[in-house]
Order: sequence, then structure tokens, then C-alpha cells
Amino acid sequence: MPKQAPFPAIPLNGLTVLITGATGGLGKGIAMRFAYAGANIVLHHRSSPQIATDFAETLHEIGAKTLIVSADIRSEIQCAEIVDTAIEEFGSLDALVNNAGVQPVAPLEGMTVADWEAVVNVNLSGTFAMTQAVAARMKATGGGSITHIASVEASLPAPNHAHYASSKAGVKMHARAAALELGPANIRVNSVSPGLIDRGDLAQTWPQGRDSWLAAAPLGRTGTPDEIGDACVFLASPLARWITGHDLVVDGGMSAVPAW
Repeated sequence: MPKQAPFPAIPLNGLTVLITGATGGLGKGIAMRFAYAGANIVLHHRSSPQIATDFAETLHEIGAKTLIVSADIRSEIQCAEIVDTAIEEFGSLDALVNNAGVQPVAPLEGMTVADWEAVVNVNLSGTFAMTQAVAARMKATGGGSITHIASVEASLPAPNHAHYASSKAGVKMHARAAALELGPANIRVNSVSPGLIDRGDLAQTWPQGRDSWLAAAPLGRTGTPDEIGDACVFLASPLARWITGHDLVVDGGMSAVPAW
């Protein structure tokens, strides 16, 4: 018998969603919430086949139908191939969550063009290529929902994150631009901007940043991957049927904290 959700999810029975970067902490949280909602899950990874296989088993226990696909989202050809594979398996592709991304830390001084491109080519160009491939098929099937994972750093960058923050600002604007052009095809495009998310190791990997966040955040805590997943489920659901070109900030109220 399928496992019950720890708390309610919007029902998306029969909907098929492709989640890029689904083997990372945030991607898993997003996939779990779609699975509890009853969606078919297409799990994308680039180089983590065993993690993907193990995670697919977890989703099976929930009762979700899953498909594992591997691709480099910087390749237009590979993006088109995994979309075709997903549709061949499930018959349709109703939603895309562009979650795949990298977040290295490097000072602007001394950053090379190669360092810059290693981030921008995945976070921004990969989002563009994946969106283009999915939108081409959604146009033929009556529409769908596309959600980009941006970041609060798209508006307020952190030190040593010039390449990351710039890429996420581009992701946020790409969602708005795509919404403008794809709306006539009934394809909604939005972004979700997470605040500081704790995947379970933040106290060890960045204690200073975590403590600073906790001291300032109105809700007094960091976020969790499943809370970003809930935002994505909402945007893919009929409840968001008149929402497009919007950036949904999920940050525990941190964006309301005054800087003065």
C-alpha cells in the first residue's frame, strides 16, 4: 500500500512532471512532494545513476510511477531526447521543474571566464535548453507548466557568488520572458526563489551563515527541500491556472527584513 504524505498535498493524479537535477537534496524534496501528490515522476540526473535508482525505489514505496533519465542539459540534443523518452513512457509531459544547477564559491577577483561559464552554462543555458525542448512538445498537447528554480540571490547576492547570483537573476528573467512568449500556447512559466535551505548538513558546512539567518529570519528557521517542493506543486496545479511570469519567493520572510 502506498505511503501516506506526512501532510496534505494538492492532488495531481496522472500528471507527469520532469524534474532536472532530481538526485540532489533539493531535487529529491521537490520530487517527493510531487510523488505524494500522485504525479508520475521523471527523474533527471547527469552522473548519479545509483543515487537515482535508489531514490526511484523510495518513490515507488510512496506509490509513484517513475522514469530515470540521464542527460547533460547543456546539450539541446540530449534535452530533446529525454523529453521524447518521457512522453514515450507516460504519454504526456505536463510539467517541468528546472532544478538542476551548481553553486560554487569563488571571489570575483581571479575568477576566470571558464569559472563563470561553468556556472552560467548549467544554471541559465541549461534552463533555456530544457525549457525550449519541453515547450515544443507542450505546444502540441495543449499546454503545461514550467517552473524554474531561481534564488533569493537573484535580487540580493552573497559574497563570492557573482557567477551564481548572475545566473539566477537570468533564470528569473528567463521565466518572465518565456511566460510572455509561451502564454498563447497555454504554457505557464514561473520561478521559485528559495531562501536558505537546510538539506540536513548546514550546521556543519556553513554554521556562520546558518546562525546569521536564524537570527534575522521572521519565522526563525531555515527552509527545507519539501517546502520548495510544495511551491512547485502549487504552481503546476490547477490552483495556479492564472499565474504565469511570477517569481514566488519562499524564504521564511527574510526578504521583508530591513537592511537598515
